Amino acid sequence: MSTITATATATATATRNALRAERIKFTTLRSLWITPLVALLLTVGLGTAVAAVVGGRDDSFTEDPGLGVHYGLNFGQAALVCFAVLLVGQEFSTRVIGVSLTAVPHRGRLYGAKLALGAAVALAVGLLGTVGSFTGYAAFVPDGWDGPALARSATAGVLYPVLLVVFCLGLTAALRNLTAAMGLLLPGVFLLSPLLSGVPGVRHAAQFLPDRAGQYALRYADDPQVAYGHWTGLLIMAGWTAAAAYGGLRGLRRHAA
Repeated sequence: MSTITATATATATATRNALRAERIKFTTLRSLWITPLVALLLTVGLGTAVAAVVGGRDDSFTEDPGLGVHYGLNFGQAALVCFAVLLVGQEFSTRVIGVSLTAVPHRGRLYGAKLALGAAVALAVGLLGTVGSFTGYAAFVPDGWDGPALARSATAGVLYPVLLVVFCLGLTAALRNLTAAMGLLLPGVFLLSPLLSGVPGVRHAAQFLPDRAGQYALRYADDPQVAYGHWTGLLIMAGWTAAAAYGGLRGLRRHAA
């Protein structure tokens, strides 16, 4: 029993040290802490600004308040993608990953610490961004935003950034290349996925992409062209996220730094 206790204590200590090291990296590297801040400012600021300018005159903002409330997230998510890619990819591009693995030889523990930090930061952005977005929207569009879908839309607004960041972290770890990950994820989330959703031939398949499925959970109204429900959309994104996270772990374990 004492051997088991000693092993558990050593594991807990090593995990705390790994988490502490990731926290120190996050707070000391400007590129890491400024991107979530930019994401929060874009999410709340642009959403509120658009609500102030067109909220009372654009029917789409009142017919489906979820589109208006979370409008800023369409732009804030780009900064979240950058944050996730930098959190892992920056160490590969600068060869610092070797130093990190020397300090934390257990690759699963190092990877888990990065996922935990990324998820925690994204959760904070999701919470603050959702509260700020609903508050800003309600200030300029006082009616229609507090319907029965409010709880689900707000919950999705908190969870979507977490799932997006973990998905991008996993894919970056699997690729082990900052440039490749940034070149794939940013255009994919910000340009390719929305464009594919408007192409008749591939529209049905595009709705199952992670960002499209997750964003459907943000909406209030049902879309008859979408083959699943709002909560199912969030589950689809969670499935993509789990697969990417597992792929990142496999990639980190199987390849040399």
